[in-house]
Amino acid sequence: MSNEKVVKSILYSAIKPSDSQEGKIKEFLTSRYGENFTLEWKEDKTVTDGFRLEVGKEVYDWTNAGRLEQFKEMILNAVGKKYDDNIIPLIKENVKDWTPKGVPTEYGVVTSIGDGIATVSGLKTATYGEILLFSEGIRGMVLDLREDEIGCILFDDTDEICEGSRVRRTGRSAGVPVGNDFLGRVINPLGLPIDGKGDIEADDYRAIESPAPGIIERQPVNRPMETGILCIDSMFPIGRGQRELIIGDRQTGKTAIALDTIVNQKGKDVICIYVAIGQKASLISQMVTNLKKHGAMDYTIIVNASASDAAPIQYIAPYSGCSLAEYFMHQGKDVLIVYDDLSKHAIAYRSLSLLLDRSPGREAYPGDVFYLHSRLLERAAHLSDELGGGSITALPIVETQAGDVAAYIPTNIISITDGQIFLESELFFEGQRPAVNVGLSVSRVGGDAQTKAMKKSSGSLRLDLAQYREMEVFTQFSSDLDETTQKQLTYGHGLMYILRQPQYKPYSQHQQVILLTISLGKYFMDVPVKEIGDEIKRVLEHFEMVHPDICSKIDSTGLISDDDRQAILKIANEFKAR
Repeated sequence: MSNEKVVKSILYSAIKPSDSQEGKIKEFLTSRYGENFTLEWKEDKTVTDGFRLEVGKEVYDWTNAGRLEQFKEMILNAVGKKYDDNIIPLIKENVKDWTPKGVPTEYGVVTSIGDGIATVSGLKTATYGEILLFSEGIRGMVLDLREDEIGCILFDDTDEICEGSRVRRTGRSAGVPVGNDFLGRVINPLGLPIDGKGDIEADDYRAIESPAPGIIERQPVNRPMETGILCIDSMFPIGRGQRELIIGDRQTGKTAIALDTIVNQKGKDVICIYVAIGQKASLISQMVTNLKKHGAMDYTIIVNASASDAAPIQYIAPYSGCSLAEYFMHQGKDVLIVYDDLSKHAIAYRSLSLLLDRSPGREAYPGDVFYLHSRLLERAAHLSDELGGGSITALPIVETQAGDVAAYIPTNIISITDGQIFLESELFFEGQRPAVNVGLSVSRVGGDAQTKAMKKSSGSLRLDLAQYREMEVFTQFSSDLDETTQKQLTYGHGLMYILRQPQYKPYSQHQQVILLTISLGKYFMDVPVKEIGDEIKRVLEHFEMVHPDICSKIDSTGLISDDDRQAILKIANEFKAR
């Protein structure tokens, strides 16, 4: 006798099969599983239009519904390939030649359900990140693999699922539809529109998880991604393909910096994607209104996983946004993506992990929370010219508690990114907005991401500000100051005021270069602090109206010579002397 394991098979139908039908089924089983099998028939009044054969965990559905499902898969696979616009002949050809096949479908059973998590047994060959389909039509994604069962996060309403519900594998990784028609729209992380403007026609379908480009596939970050914010572009420049963290306490202007950067991309052929994680729906609605007002929604996609959405939806949101960004990057386009914010994303993942019985570590986060964000942010890149030269610039946002940048999630993301812009509550409440801390902020790309004009005009700005902050601390308790110290404080205070900038008022490159040149040339030394804002507006308008040649030269070439700097200072001083 053979020591091979006997394969147990059960045939379900409303009517017992005839001898000829049973013979054909046995022939099929012999061809698939050999001679060592048993066949048992069980009556099932619900199977009225064919047979259902269960062989271990595999199911062969020979009912009309099963054949229709096969047919749908065949049509979707055929249409999903790259063919000419006219697909009708293709469908006709596939329908004519199609015959049902004995394709096994692996089924499992829900053993427990709750809080957006389903535990499923019986799907031993399921893979991490695979989409599962529940009998109620609800979708889920495999997030935890164990020896006897798997943990699955659910994307739809879970009220219809109960213990004993059937689950089947799809063999597909979680993905999101992508395409040019998504521009100007607000969608959820599953790619479905939530702005009430109708359906979106997708051009393609991309997996939400994909490997980051390798070193050979990248090129250096050397083109500026201008934010239009003077203190950032002059001291902490961001390049296309860079990952620059925006970090600070709650309500310190982190989102405002990201939105100003999006508004500043108007007319620069940059596609912007804003991923909202755990935000109020009212705030997103207000944001959409403001972006429309400034003409920025035409090139922007908003992916919204609001605070009312379940943790699984919030978990996949940044990956869905990144897949959209990669679609455009591989077309050779430049993309700016904002993740607002990854603190809430980590909290959503922590909730899922604890529900999946993973061991908590530091601050109750699981050990793999670093990998959660590293595999996301590493996908930001400036591709090589052979791959089209496209780029993804990432601006992740992280919220700190009482300025604690040494907390677990902030330190993780600081170590992943190429620099950080630190916003300080104290500066914000003093009226310094954007409240950028010059000492703790840094860009690890630095001058490589600046035009030569900006690099030359920013000069000693950061050093002058550092000296001012240091001197301010030492002299705050002193009433008797010498003239040199007083001038230094006045100069530094003026520089701080010049760096104040209203929201949705980004500076163009020529405005930044002119303003930096005259500021470091002590133009504002004798201007009262309260009048500096009006003086900035007047002098910039004078240059744009009377000397447009200088402005256009800076914008078009990104260069400024020593003669140009002297000319700018001379024009400014003559204007001031009027």
